[in-house]
Amino acid sequence: MEVRHVKARQGLQWIMSGFYLFRIAPMAWMLLCFTLILIAMTLSILPLLGQFIFTLISPVFLAGMMLGCQKLEQGEKLEITHLFAGFKKNTAPLITVGGIYLIGQVLIVGIVMLIGGTAMMDMLLQGKRVDENELMEVADDMLSATLVALALSIPLLMAAWFSPLLVAFHNIPPVLAMKKSFFACLKNMLPLQLYGVILIILTVIAIIPYGLGLIVLIPIIFTSIYVSYKDIFLSEPLAIKKNQPAAPEDITWPTTEEEIPTEGDMVKCGQCGLHIPRNEAVSVEDKHFCSDEHRQQYQSSSERKETE
Repeated sequence: MEVRHVKARQGLQWIMSGFYLFRIAPMAWMLLCFTLILIAMTLSILPLLGQFIFTLISPVFLAGMMLGCQKLEQGEKLEITHLFAGFKKNTAPLITVGGIYLIGQVLIVGIVMLIGGTAMMDMLLQGKRVDENELMEVADDMLSATLVALALSIPLLMAAWFSPLLVAFHNIPPVLAMKKSFFACLKNMLPLQLYGVILIILTVIAIIPYGLGLIVLIPIIFTSIYVSYKDIFLSEPLAIKKNQPAAPEDITWPTTEEEIPTEGDMVKCGQCGLHIPRNEAVSVEDKHFCSDEHRQQYQSSSERKETE
């Protein structure tokens, strides 16, 4: 399976397509994410051990949600049982991915403690007060420890980002899946950077109304992971198959066979290349555009080429 290099603007497209996938079944997505958060909160009752357990099984839950994305794309319903679908197939390899990630986290914390020293750990964990001189030393150590933790955590996150999907969809062994995930993220660093910056901005906006925006943002993060996986590993845009009959008022009866849509609900803008729902596109003959402005730009560019 070849890893594809995509353009930087795809980072925005992943979020837009993720929102489109969320919009198909918003209540089901909210229920799934609420259940996942409830499981995490329940396990957090067990000090330290609960966090370890959740880290181990989190790839299993992620794989289940990605299987739910796949079913939703195929025109089927998203159900709460999809959250636990990862426990029915490839459970051991998925938990292995969680175990490798957990070991990596523990090692990073150990390195941070060594760099920060006992004074920093006493101040952070026990709230110990220090004088001005000690505070300057602790601040220097804390900055160094933070930079080292960031430098080590990013590669670990890159290795774990796509690995549950590769295990669930392609039966790839855990170590090889994490290796492929790391190099896929490395090869597509620019779109992932844009993706991360946009998510940070959206997170700030979502937190402003008492955190209510996270109800929508968290499911979009999961759906955008599935979209990015398809784009990078399968070279496929999101294509929703609608099996549900349309409401009578929404039906447009075709007059000829050529007007009957054949397959795919996503089209590519002829000007910027973004994939958008067919029913939201501006169509001219066999070309589709994401806006009337892009249609005009495309036609102006074509006219200039003809005159030249």
